[in-house]
Amino acid sequence: MYMRHLKKSCFVFSLLCCSLFADSQPVQVDSLRIIIQSNKNDAEKVGAYLALSQDLLFKDFDACQTNLKAGAKLAEKLKDYGSLSEFKKFTGLSWYFKGSYDSAAVYYYQSLDILKTYNDPSKKAGVLNELGKLYRKTRDLDRALQMYDDAFAIYRSLNDENGMATILNESGVVFEYKEDYTEAIKRYTRSMEIREKMNDLVGKAYSLNFIGGVYTLQKNYAGAEKYLLQSLDIRKKLNDSFSIALSYGDLGFMYKEQGNYAKAIEQYSLSNALAAKMEFIDLQLSNYKELAVIAEKRGDFAKSLEYYKKQTELKDSIYSSDKMKQIEQLNAKYQTEKKEQQLKLQRSEIDKKNYLLWGLTGGFCLLALSGFAFYRKRQINNKMNLQAAIMKQQDLATKAIINAEENERKRIAAELHDGVGQMMSAAKMNLSAIENEITFKDEAQRTYFDNVIGMVDESCKEVRSVSHQMMPNALLKSGLASAVKEFLDKIDTRIITINLHAEGLQERLDSNTETVLYRVIQECVNNVIKHSGANNLDISLIKDADGLAATVEDNGRGFDTKDKQKFEGIGLKNISSRVAFLKGTVDFDSSPGKGTLVAIHVPITS
Repeated sequence: MYMRHLKKSCFVFSLLCCSLFADSQPVQVDSLRIIIQSNKNDAEKVGAYLALSQDLLFKDFDACQTNLKAGAKLAEKLKDYGSLSEFKKFTGLSWYFKGSYDSAAVYYYQSLDILKTYNDPSKKAGVLNELGKLYRKTRDLDRALQMYDDAFAIYRSLNDENGMATILNESGVVFEYKEDYTEAIKRYTRSMEIREKMNDLVGKAYSLNFIGGVYTLQKNYAGAEKYLLQSLDIRKKLNDSFSIALSYGDLGFMYKEQGNYAKAIEQYSLSNALAAKMEFIDLQLSNYKELAVIAEKRGDFAKSLEYYKKQTELKDSIYSSDKMKQIEQLNAKYQTEKKEQQLKLQRSEIDKKNYLLWGLTGGFCLLALSGFAFYRKRQINNKMNLQAAIMKQQDLATKAIINAEENERKRIAAELHDGVGQMMSAAKMNLSAIENEITFKDEAQRTYFDNVIGMVDESCKEVRSVSHQMMPNALLKSGLASAVKEFLDKIDTRIITINLHAEGLQERLDSNTETVLYRVIQECVNNVIKHSGANNLDISLIKDADGLAATVEDNGRGFDTKDKQKFEGIGLKNISSRVAFLKGTVDFDSSPGKGTLVAIHVPITS
């Protein structure tokens, strides 16, 4: 099922490429840059910025972002809100393909906000479609369907058959995820009927492919092969290398599920050959993983390990720098600055009203005084409401960053456990398999071989330990106290003696509160081990009616709390910002040679 969903993501990616460029001539990049640099017509420049950004969307993320920002700035200056909404949407798309889904959502909703005043139903439907894909990607399936239904209703009111067919295919994927295969096939079939009416061979091929994919999931292999081969035949006639590579991959998946491994390997190899030429790494990753599974099922563990290695090398090439980044914090700053600008505008309006009132007070002193008092009261209330709104936006932005950080930890932990961990396990399996086939010259060689197996085994345990530390199972199962105890139990008592006292934590706290407090305590303990030189550490967690109090006290070398540079480090900043997120307080009591006490208090709301 997982591999089928991964393939579906590839199909949607290809459909998006087609929708972006199907109605336009090939983009002349040099001509567009000349228009931007030398043309004095700002309206033409806006169009050139948008076209160039679309061309760069799948080629150069940084260049695309630069063009989108410049184009949005010019469109805003011209009050061209239709183009401005498109710039926001494509900025969201660029973050979506970068893997930063929270950042993508920010820009999609900004585009919708603009379209509230600039009425363009077709553009609104396009943004709703992108939001549907985003929520489908994050598995918020009900919300994804809501977005797709709203988009479909707009396309139907516009009698836009192409839009309706696209939404039917997109929403069909959601029903695949829900394992409602009957509804998925129904939507794919309706989409195909529209494509046939439009004589759209590209769209028809995708619908055929989707139906074949569902038949594969239902183990109707004869039906699946029929539809997949029909789709492949159309794509070959269209000479669409990208789609042909996807078809070979889906045929490989179908034959693998059928148990016809020879045919599956043949199709995956054809798919990889095309994907390598196009540098379509996502498809290669999927294919190599499936080939590794097939080799393992055939008992060819050496070949399986080879495929896993190829998959890991490709994954490192695209995820080492891009996919390890946190949610872009500039979005939170942007939202705050936007609210501040709104506050300045409202203050300006208030000042204008003040001047008007002061002009009228000449003949109506008593009435003006009472009116001014009423006005001042209203002004204060407006100011308080605005400040509350700004604080709420800041809290939401901070929470999004914290949640994104935890989600990234979960993803990395899963990658370590399921990717590297599986490869190490496969390596150990292969070593064990050949142990009986090797003739050792002496006992020293056997000992050396056993040591190698032992090192691989220890590496497996280390990968498992790191993945569990990044997302502790105890926190998910039993709560804060158990998670902290499990973390502390893994610390070598020869390095430092740790005493833990927990009280009043029988009932679970809010999941966000537990996660943030766990990370704070983890950061405190790591700081003690790395920097304090202490040999004793006392930790206390006490929950009462006032909230939760936590103390971390060591007997190390301490530091001067008046030294501001100490608080500029990432560790102490992380502790302070996380506690502030929970509306709590943190105090540091330390001096050189006297040890350090970190006292934290967090209010617990029911």
